[in-house]
Amino acid sequence: MERPEDFRLPSVDQVLRSTVCELASARHGRTATTDAVRAVLARLRDDRASVPLDAVAQRALAALEDADQPSQRPVINLTGTVLHTNLGRALLPDEAVQAVSRAMRQPTNLEYDVESGRRGERDDHVRGLIRELTGAEDAVLVNNNAAAVMLVLNTLAKDREAVVSRGELIEIGGAFRMPDIMARAGARLREVGTTNRTHLRDYADAIGPETGLLMKVHTSNYVVKGFTAEVSATELAGFASQHGLPFVDDLGSGTLVDLARWGLQHERTVQDALGAGADLVTFSGDKLLGGPQAGIVAGRKDLVARLAKNPLKRALRLDKLRLAALEAVLKLYRDPDSLPKRLPTLRLFTRTQIELRALAERLEPKLAGALGSGWAIKPLDLGSQIGSGALPLETMPSAGLSMRPAERASGRAVEDLAAAFRALPLPVIGRIKEGALLFDLRCLEDEAAFTNQLNGLRVGELHASS
Repeated sequence: MERPEDFRLPSVDQVLRSTVCELASARHGRTATTDAVRAVLARLRDDRASVPLDAVAQRALAALEDADQPSQRPVINLTGTVLHTNLGRALLPDEAVQAVSRAMRQPTNLEYDVESGRRGERDDHVRGLIRELTGAEDAVLVNNNAAAVMLVLNTLAKDREAVVSRGELIEIGGAFRMPDIMARAGARLREVGTTNRTHLRDYADAIGPETGLLMKVHTSNYVVKGFTAEVSATELAGFASQHGLPFVDDLGSGTLVDLARWGLQHERTVQDALGAGADLVTFSGDKLLGGPQAGIVAGRKDLVARLAKNPLKRALRLDKLRLAALEAVLKLYRDPDSLPKRLPTLRLFTRTQIELRALAERLEPKLAGALGSGWAIKPLDLGSQIGSGALPLETMPSAGLSMRPAERASGRAVEDLAAAFRALPLPVIGRIKEGALLFDLRCLEDEAAFTNQLNGLRVGELHASS
């Protein structure tokens, strides 16, 4: 039976005077270290556990180090989705990273005209580039494409009707729906046509004194096939012009180059939309464009001027960091031939299946050694997705690895393995399909970063299924 004198713990002051806690105080501050020591001692007291002073100090330091880890940290994306919304979408090129670093470290002329010495406009840092690359008369920028659509609707169709085909009332990630965005913008949705077929006469029947604009929404995250009909952007632009109404073309995942030149499916570019007669085109900066999160509206100068004067614009504006990154990315588009080498998004899109198969074969024995004989590791061909609602039916021939129990095991075995990979210092994110953990290697460019941490993989024993 435990006697009272057997239960011993050092005091807070004694622990704080230790070498370990002096180090902890230098790193994390005296107050945080004191709180951590008290928390450790309280837990030990509750457990009635006698622990040496140095061990208490080490536990306090470990708790402080754990709490100091950034919440947002790098991961290895082996899901097979390149522009993965949950994993941050587009990777920025070195030019953009350097531009952001410069903007962070010192004051900039964000809203200051150095030549005249007067107040400037922050969008001017990229408006010229957008005009140059797209042929638009002008452009305005906000923090994402949903915000761009909201700004357009609130400016041009507040308390009026926005006419849209029923088949284009999309829902984007996080259950945000186009009708909801319209409602928040103060516009009244006027649906026309049916889910699968919309004709020009449907728009004609809908137009009236309350019509604010006609809108086409790119169904970027789904495709309707079969008995279908839609009005082309060119037809709709001409029809809107005849009735003196603005025509807005929401591209969603906008691109400035024809992806078909690199073997991908053709996607309408911003230039295509403007050439078809759109008065305004809205698109994202962090999807196919390969830049930072941004919403861009390009088109008629008079309409853009109205958008810029809307008070919502200030609430939705970009900060200096994203403007710096976007400027650097847009400048890369001046030389389209070099994009696959310099723009990470396009570099990942254009990796060949042969290259990825070779990578899978190199990694197979290393994974087998880390997992042991209880797992069957197999290289296999896969199909990567672009992601973020872009080209939903388009897959890129890829390759990767399949990991499944060598024998029948409990249903949680694969989930536990996926969790073990996520628990690595640089978490590895794959996907589970048909009882196997799959790693699509399209986005794995730092092979050493992946293999060097495999020794730290903690895989539990496999338990036979009943």
